[in-house]
Amino acid sequence: MTVVAEAADGEQTLELYEEFSPDVLILDLRMPEPDGLQVLAELMSRCGPPPRVLVMTAYASEADVRRALKAGAKGFLVKGAEPQQIREAVREIAGGQAFLPAKIVSTLANAIARPELSRRELEVLHYLARGRSNKEVGRILYISENTVKGHVKAILTKLEAMGRTEAIAIAASRGLVPMC
Repeated sequence: MTVVAEAADGEQTLELYEEFSPDVLILDLRMPEPDGLQVLAELMSRCGPPPRVLVMTAYASEADVRRALKAGAKGFLVKGAEPQQIREAVREIAGGQAFLPAKIVSTLANAIARPELSRRELEVLHYLARGRSNKEVGRILYISENTVKGHVKAILTKLEAMGRTEAIAIAASRGLVPMC
């Protein structure tokens, strides 16, 4: 294995990928503009064979793993992974296979068993996490306060939360809303 280039940000990553066409790109989701998901989306939209991408990031939230895999990543590791595991992941991905460690597979398996929040429920949750009232959320999203209450009820049910605070904590731990 040979490292052919290192990039400081998303823009440089795109330039260097074009120049070197590596067999496997190791990508951080939290890099400066554009971020890793935007870089991945850009590379996947280009003509030619899709890139083989291993995402490595500091924290593997359920949402990050899902977004990366949906965007086209073939593997996912947490920074601090053992060198042998990184080498194994690169080899598997270079050979056209996917690579997910057991802990990530377990996270995804648990997530599949839970119902997903709708786009609107995520929007409502986003505003709840910022301390907005039902009335304020309704005004922002151009829906009635009763509709917001219905979304809040659905959120609590889907997250198996007793109240808003617990729902926000659960959502933050899953990467659905930013941790404050």
